[in-house]
Amino acid sequence: MTFMETVMHKGHLENAFVAKDITELVFRTMRDLMTTEASDRVAIELKEENEEVPTEEYKPIPDDLGDLWRDTDPVMGFLSRIQGPMKFDSDSFLFRLRQEANLPEGIDLETVICAVFSATKQELSQARIEEIASFLPEKIRRMWNQAS
Repeated sequence: MTFMETVMHKGHLENAFVAKDITELVFRTMRDLMTTEASDRVAIELKEENEEVPTEEYKPIPDDLGDLWRDTDPVMGFLSRIQGPMKFDSDSFLFRLRQEANLPEGIDLETVICAVFSATKQELSQARIEEIASFLPEKIRRMWNQAS
């Protein structure tokens, strides 16, 4: 499965654009916890590794994973780079996503986060997977580690 197909399937989402939007929010929240250097290493791997092949059922969205990781919103991307790593707990991580995600009715946020984590880990080296885990707060780190 492609990245977005994985997010859609594991997150129980019917729309690739919803999957893209939530992926971008999860990525932004993860990046906010990381140093710029660590975030750049993830972006490089996602850009190099991601080559989605269209299928009949799936029409690719116009952004590649490296671009989604860096943030397609230039203002948010800039702010992420200059603010440095933020410190917040698992509840704040989930709260931020609940406030911004606008998920369809009946879709569980934690399930979707795990879907994004699972799809992301498929694209990264073990070194990047471990590096990301080192920045995540406890509950979110468990979700990251358990996502497969």
